[in-house]
Amino acid sequence: MSDSTILLLSGSLRKGSYNRMLLAEAKRVYGDATFLEGDLKLPLYDGDDEEANGVPGAVTTLADQIAQADAVILSSPEYNKGITGVLKNALDWLSRTKTNPLADKPVLVMSANMGRTGGESGQLMTRTCLVPHQARVIPGPLLTIAQAHEAFDDDGHLKNEMSQKMLSGLIDRLKKEIALG
Repeated sequence: MSDSTILLLSGSLRKGSYNRMLLAEAKRVYGDATFLEGDLKLPLYDGDDEEANGVPGAVTTLADQIAQADAVILSSPEYNKGITGVLKNALDWLSRTKTNPLADKPVLVMSANMGRTGGESGQLMTRTCLVPHQARVIPGPLLTIAQAHEAFDDDGHLKNEMSQKMLSGLIDRLKKEIALG
């Protein structure tokens, strides 16, 4: 096993989500590493709750996982042409932690959606929401898996050869970013 630790984040809470399938495919393509799975099932951000009770333990756990990881692979659908509520909420909470765990952290963003654009609008908004966190978002072609309900075979692998090549290329870029430190 390599010495890299990768945190996997899904912008969908659904266990059978296509984005969880895409994360599993990214994990398979990445190969040897330690993989952690972050949980975005967090309470809604509320400044009054934060003032009264502080940052919730689940948020601190997520921030610690991000800090521990060498990189983050984030896959999220779009909801109504934008970022999912759970992902935006997590980013809002992370901005309230004592450290900025995403600062200078390599982050690979991708999306799978049942629509014809594959979550492009949501992915672009996600990338914008990562700017204040100062994450090192991996550039390159957007990996957007359209018609996600038809995109994976029975083993959970991407059927489309171009999507497979894009994912492999992005994983290679992520590995190079990790090597840069």
